[in-house]
Amino acid sequence: MDESSKESLPEHRVPGNVNLRMEHISKRFPGVKALQDMHLEIREGEIHALVGENGAGKSTLMKILAGVYRPDSGTIELSGKSVVIDNPNKARALGISIIHQELNLSPNLTVAENIFMGREPHSPLGWIDFRHMNQETQEVLAQIGATFSPSTRVGRLSIAQQQLVEISRALSENARIVVMDEPTASLTGRETKKLFDIMRTLKSRGITIIYISHRMAEIYELADRATVLRDGQYVTTMERADITDSKLIQSMVGREINELYEHAAVKIGDTVLEVRNLSDREYIQGTNLLLRRGEIVGLAGLIGAGRTELARLIFGADRHISGEIRVDGKSVTIHSTIDAIRAGIGLVPESRKEQGLFLELAVQENIAMNTLSKMTTGGLLNMGRIHHIAQEQVDNLGIRLASLKQKVLNLSGGNQQKVVLARWLTIKPKILLLDEPTRGVDVGAKAEIYRIMSKLAHSGVAILMISSELPEVLGMSDRILVMHEGRIAAELPGRTTTQEEIMTHAAGLAVH
Repeated sequence: MDESSKESLPEHRVPGNVNLRMEHISKRFPGVKALQDMHLEIREGEIHALVGENGAGKSTLMKILAGVYRPDSGTIELSGKSVVIDNPNKARALGISIIHQELNLSPNLTVAENIFMGREPHSPLGWIDFRHMNQETQEVLAQIGATFSPSTRVGRLSIAQQQLVEISRALSENARIVVMDEPTASLTGRETKKLFDIMRTLKSRGITIIYISHRMAEIYELADRATVLRDGQYVTTMERADITDSKLIQSMVGREINELYEHAAVKIGDTVLEVRNLSDREYIQGTNLLLRRGEIVGLAGLIGAGRTELARLIFGADRHISGEIRVDGKSVTIHSTIDAIRAGIGLVPESRKEQGLFLELAVQENIAMNTLSKMTTGGLLNMGRIHHIAQEQVDNLGIRLASLKQKVLNLSGGNQQKVVLARWLTIKPKILLLDEPTRGVDVGAKAEIYRIMSKLAHSGVAILMISSELPEVLGMSDRILVMHEGRIAAELPGRTTTQEEIMTHAAGLAVH
């Protein structure tokens, strides 16, 4: 980074001066009013959380700030001066940088080449000056504590390291406002902590961070203020001292937090799934559990405890080498996912985009996928039957979409997750294994998924819910199983257990 760039980095300032004001912003797309008379005010040198359900308008508002969209009406001011941001280059020139959840990097290029893409320094003869570019990259990497080399190819970096490349690019462009969209979605706890430290360092230099996240704990930890959007409109802005669970959720979804977990106690039936001494000799070591009809059992534990691996063994996605699985009191042989489906077992996987959906196919095809063999007439797919079964599930689960023929890729995270659920409901399962069922969805979608789970439990479906969110485990579980190092370490009551009790067993610290 050259001397002028270094000097342009602001010194520490106390948040207070308004450096971004967006007033009366409206934006309409065909058939949809995405934003209506939106207001946003950001102070210099603050971490400002932007929260709201999917579809609330957060992404559209930030794309207007980044010059991707032009607003139909409204004004934008930077440091008290009216500006027109009609393209992304203009936004970058004004010191605005956006780090998207899906990182915008070229994996085959080096770190330095990614940071200076489109603005490479040149020698007097017109050649790219790689030595100067690597030197400037090294300086900006050092500012945020990155230890990898400027000459490393980005494809060899972890997701957390790639985020540091994006942040470095923003710093090299002298960004004064950095938007981070769900930056911790793919990070471990340690990586998240490091990112938070970097964000605080940027804040101390007077750089403003607009932080988009569905994770309430992160908002409490980081945000100086939070602005809530709902249905394309401004709701409120809260100071740090006023940010609470109840206020945020009520502002986001228009209802109280005690209405979020809608799992009333139901009459628990007979045992429908029993796992005896199941093992794969690597992740799962002689595990036992049982599920009963109408019961929601939460499965908690730290990363690496074996929760996902256990679900995959039960479902036949991985092979077990010992143990027994019994359904309705009878031993069943499960060597494949087809065997599990025939036994009435369904699995909603941890990563819906990679393991649960066919993103380029239509909603109706995704929903009917598990029953396609029954959807043929004369050897040809009966599209009328596929349409009927898909529409039935869309109505049943309240999936919001433009058309059954819409690509599932274009749905919100919450509606994508409901499509995955809908596919399994078409086989009328006895047992549902739900692995992180509300990961990456907003609070409103979470409440809807909880409602669906409760409805399924009332109908007699046995549910095993794997979750890393302890409030979710406590709010939805009739019983709680805690895993530690491949085994069930504890069974706890769902209604009276505390987060501390769960974590004690998950960390292997409980005294037996």
